[in-house]
Amino acid sequence: MSGTIDRGTIQQLTSGHYADPFSILGIHKTADGYAIRTFAPDATQVSVLDKDTQKILLTLTQTDQTGFFSGTLSPSETPYRYQLMIDWGDAQQIIEDPYRFGPLLQEMDAWLLSEGTHLRPYERLGAHLTSLDNVDGVTFAVWAPNATRVSVVGDFNFWDGRRHPMRFRRESGIWELFIPHIHEGQLYKYEIIDCNNVTRLKADPYAFAAEMRPDTASRVSQLPSRVTMTQQRRQANDFTAPMSVYEVHLGSWRRHLHDNSWLSYRELAEQLIPYVKDMGFTHIELLPINEHPFDGSWGYQPVGMYAPTRRFGTLEDFRYLIETAHQAGINILLDWVPAHFPSDDHGLAQFDGTAQFEYSDPREGYHQDWNTLIYNYSRHEVRNYLAGNALYWIERFGIDGLRVDAVASMVYRDYSRAEGEWIPNQYGGNENLEAIEFIRYTNKTIGIECPGAITVAEESTDFAGVTLPPEAGGLGFHYKWNLGWMHDTLDYMKLDPVYRQYHHNLMTFGMYYAHTENFVLPLSHDEVVHGKRSLLGRMPGDTWQQFANLRAYYGFMWAHPGKKLLFMGGEFAQGREWNHDGSLDWHLLDPIHGGWHNGVQNLVRDLNHCYQQQAPLSQLDYAENGFEWLVVDDHQNSVFAFIRRDESGNEVIVISNFTPVLRENYRVGINLPGQYQEILNTDSEYYRGSNAGNLGGVHSEEIPSHNRAHSLSLVLPPLSTLYLQREA
Repeated sequence: MSGTIDRGTIQQLTSGHYADPFSILGIHKTADGYAIRTFAPDATQVSVLDKDTQKILLTLTQTDQTGFFSGTLSPSETPYRYQLMIDWGDAQQIIEDPYRFGPLLQEMDAWLLSEGTHLRPYERLGAHLTSLDNVDGVTFAVWAPNATRVSVVGDFNFWDGRRHPMRFRRESGIWELFIPHIHEGQLYKYEIIDCNNVTRLKADPYAFAAEMRPDTASRVSQLPSRVTMTQQRRQANDFTAPMSVYEVHLGSWRRHLHDNSWLSYRELAEQLIPYVKDMGFTHIELLPINEHPFDGSWGYQPVGMYAPTRRFGTLEDFRYLIETAHQAGINILLDWVPAHFPSDDHGLAQFDGTAQFEYSDPREGYHQDWNTLIYNYSRHEVRNYLAGNALYWIERFGIDGLRVDAVASMVYRDYSRAEGEWIPNQYGGNENLEAIEFIRYTNKTIGIECPGAITVAEESTDFAGVTLPPEAGGLGFHYKWNLGWMHDTLDYMKLDPVYRQYHHNLMTFGMYYAHTENFVLPLSHDEVVHGKRSLLGRMPGDTWQQFANLRAYYGFMWAHPGKKLLFMGGEFAQGREWNHDGSLDWHLLDPIHGGWHNGVQNLVRDLNHCYQQQAPLSQLDYAENGFEWLVVDDHQNSVFAFIRRDESGNEVIVISNFTPVLRENYRVGINLPGQYQEILNTDSEYYRGSNAGNLGGVHSEEIPSHNRAHSLSLVLPPLSTLYLQREA
């Protein structure tokens, strides 16, 4: 090989437009010896040192005024171990030459990444602190198959794309480079000259940390160590376990009073976790914490899928929050968004000048509802990027499960689109077959690699088999949000009680399909924004009736089959809609507000603890023998009564009266005669109710009612729900 490089090639390299820097830079064996070339803009002199003795072997010649230096070492039987000593005029620096290191990506990794079956792509792509040949530094790797040149830029090289161009691995479309001497915390991006010769500055899709918005650089960070899932955490996710989820937006749960600034992850660990534990919730579901540019998206427009947002602290701080929750016996679910991503310039959009991560046709690749882009699930590398991300949060942070956002928008090509605005699949149907296959693959992978972790679908249609295993034709989720139940019951509750008798079926219809999926009953953030009002604000009547309605509704919900989810603020009946720019209205718990909100908070606490203590309320959620109607057709009085049952046959009887009328001597037929204790009454004075009830208990009578030989004669307080349990 000749040691001479023509001037045109040098000019391409020094202007930052040469795609194969390793063919020029570094050390190369030639007929005359070993040619060494480097590009060091602004250097006055570059010398080659023997790495072992630190003696100068050669002073390179500056062959181009832009900073291209070259020279030839005499022939040697073994390659030289060398370093470069660079004179910057006012300082000298001894560095390792990034271009003396060989290829980084192993053949098997390249194969699996291209095939889309690499379980942990984040272990190979992105920035990784490592040591090569006893040299500390960072390996960088990024997938950009149609780029003409990619460089690493950062605060270590003046953000100059000419200084660290990367090696292109044509077989996989991946660019790679090991840069010595870079350390944790340094900022970087990829400078990409795309297929249209446009220079783009992109954050790392696989970055583990990022800058605080509005800055957008990625940050070199250590890959978190793995977290082992304990048996206790697995059991808390089980279908038979009581699961009461507190949904939280970390930026607005509580803020500092003096300046309205956010609490940090560590402050949230100190304040949020004890509160959730005291309130009796078993799980916390976090709105997306992936790095995102716009606060008002609540995290639902993520750019840094692998990076916990810097808003509340570091990656280690976020891990501390999760560990604190686990120590308190609370599982953590993470809201996960594989359905769409924003079009911000520093993100995934047009990454290499093509629709690399997104579908190219806007009828497939553009979400009209959210002004975002849709992942191209037909590309192996894109599916791998997302599936690997799901595994990353579970394995590396100890996340106990993922709530998957907007599943309906993924599985239907015509989601929220008029005729002619969507492209049918290869069979002419409206299903997105690639997205469905991606979902199945991801859920199956989590099941195999992380047994005990769960996935929960927010799927707003009646897509069949959401919680069936993939091998049975399902999507493979463990749970599905029951949005139908939520809409029906809220529509019922907002009615004036005088009209509820005409809409009785809204409260009973959910049981017709309650066992078709494994449901979660969600009263989420979506129900307290955009003019929908707060949950309390939807309740009809004066102050007393509004609070009584809400308490009765919560009592009904906690006893109904299905796991529970309540958005923060709902537990103390926040009166106004949620505002992501401020704290919840904790001041409502001050005595000057009459104790109304404290009453609801006390009720939710007791509901949660009762729910955990009473196996009939959860153990057979998804079995038909776990539920039995006692009173289903009392339209006129708006009364509902049913039994919840556990595997041992123990029962809890639940009666709801959704009118503001005190009903005395209301008879309910029962299966088992005996003394029944009133274990919960939403009308208790402790909850700021009227304190009507059954004086703690009632004995059955051998009087037939509701096709049963025995019955209870009950006092039903106005707008209330009662729980009764037979004494042993």
